Amino acid sequence: MARIAYDHTDASAYASTRHLGDEEAGEWRAAVTRHLDPQPGMRLLDLGAGTGNWAKAFTSWFPGIEVTAVDPSTAMRERSVYQPVVAGDDADIPLPDASIDAAWISTVIHHVPDLTAAARELRRVLRPDAPVLIRSAFAGRHEAITLFRYFPEAIRVLDTYPSVAQVEAAFAGEGFSTVSLEQVPQITAASLHEAATTLRREAHTLLQLITDDEYDAGVRRLHQAALTETGPVIDAIDLLVLRRE
Repeated sequence: MARIAYDHTDASAYASTRHLGDEEAGEWRAAVTRHLDPQPGMRLLDLGAGTGNWAKAFTSWFPGIEVTAVDPSTAMRERSVYQPVVAGDDADIPLPDASIDAAWISTVIHHVPDLTAAARELRRVLRPDAPVLIRSAFAGRHEAITLFRYFPEAIRVLDTYPSVAQVEAAFAGEGFSTVSLEQVPQITAASLHEAATTLRREAHTLLQLITDDEYDAGVRRLHQAALTETGPVIDAIDLLVLRRE
């Protein structure tokens, strides 16, 4: 499923640096609420749940919903702050047909080798009219993400990710319609200094897939900018919402 191995080193880096607190993720809570309309008894699939930050947040934000977290990486599942997390991936979701009311897919879609097959498997487990919320960086849409200011070489990697149009086309072929595409702001770090000092390459697919020299140059640019820039690091990440017909 993944472009990178997600071994124990990757999982540890992800767990320590990629989780957003409630305040930092406040706009995401609002966006999810708008599109999900969470109600007690709702069953939500967190596909590619990683270390469980979103699954844990959803159960805290929306009492009474049931989250099924699925991830293919043993290392990620072992470090998850939400339990249980079951083994599975986009091609093999371990759930019965028409058993889920909604799906959440965060920073995962670029790891999916066959978008059409993934859409077909999601259609199988979702109930009619169920939404799919895809949080991602998409090819060609890097301008609102701070990382690319200091690691412009990573744009080359981003442009190998699926585009919004490619995702929409693959899902449309399996009976999904597009509801919306929006950019959701988040506080990624309290300051650029914090972002620089806590950065771990293993936590970012984009940084793992550039060269060592490119990474080192980006780190130098980031630390230099952190000497003078103040204020929080605010990024806007895309949220693509589709709906099963």
